Amino acid sequence: MRIAFFGLPLAALLLERDGHELVMVASCRDEAPGNRRAARVFRGAFIARPSLDEALFARLRAARPELVVSWFWTTRLPRAVLDAAPHGALGVHPSLLPRHRGPDPYFWAIDAGDERTGVTAHRLDDDYDTGRVLASRALDIDPSWTAWRLARALDRPSLALLREVVAAFAAGAPPREVEQDESRATSAPEPDGELLGLHPSDGVEACLRRVRALSPFPGAAIELGDELLAVTSAEAAAAPRALEPGEIAVVDGRAVLKVRDGGLWLRAATLERDDGEVELSSDEIAARVRAGGCNPSRLPC
Repeated sequence: MRIAFFGLPLAALLLERDGHELVMVASCRDEAPGNRRAARVFRGAFIARPSLDEALFARLRAARPELVVSWFWTTRLPRAVLDAAPHGALGVHPSLLPRHRGPDPYFWAIDAGDERTGVTAHRLDDDYDTGRVLASRALDIDPSWTAWRLARALDRPSLALLREVVAAFAAGAPPREVEQDESRATSAPEPDGELLGLHPSDGVEACLRRVRALSPFPGAAIELGDELLAVTSAEAAAAPRALEPGEIAVVDGRAVLKVRDGGLWLRAATLERDDGEVELSSDEIAARVRAGGCNPSRLPC
């Protein structure tokens, strides 16, 4: 099958290995993993970070693809691309659509406490992640996973599902298409504002999920004196009864943040400085609490 591909070139290389003809391979980043190999394999068909303009549309039409495929393309593909092939356009999203539509389903799946997520092959449409579902695969979420670990766990099933669906189109037996249930739809935008911080009034489990959902980057923010720490690892811990939610103390050598129903041992964090980020261990966090003369220290809830 003649395919025009948009996204991370790893998927294009696998589709080529499956026997498909890649007539255009547009990488989403100048330095995306696999770019050099894709440039060698696909030669004149490879483009790094192209502008989605009339020149590209004309080149796409001249390539005569039968199917447009997207895998982690980072912007919305215009209608001129979606309509360029007789079999239309499809992609794979790392959630079980219609839940967690948007650019960061990993954060939302962990922060919401989902026990299961997955990947969904779907038609590309004018709006993000709203097209008809072609196929899906579910994955149980390990309660210890960070957002990064969840993303890595979904890569392999995402690629497998993409190859399976494209093979079905090539065999002349495309999957049955199912409209998404809008009543079950949730959005998954990039977290910002209060979503980037720890809120002790939320309780231990919610705070631990927030740390994992924001790890390893950017971390869950807390204020410690005049410094802003981004917590990247934490565990449940006993907190002194005298503390109020939002206070932090050094207990048995560990910095413990009091939350509504217990405490959090702050195991690791990063500190933003003018010369870059500094990684802090548990001992270094505790030392900063002691050095500040704020034991306990009041943190905003």
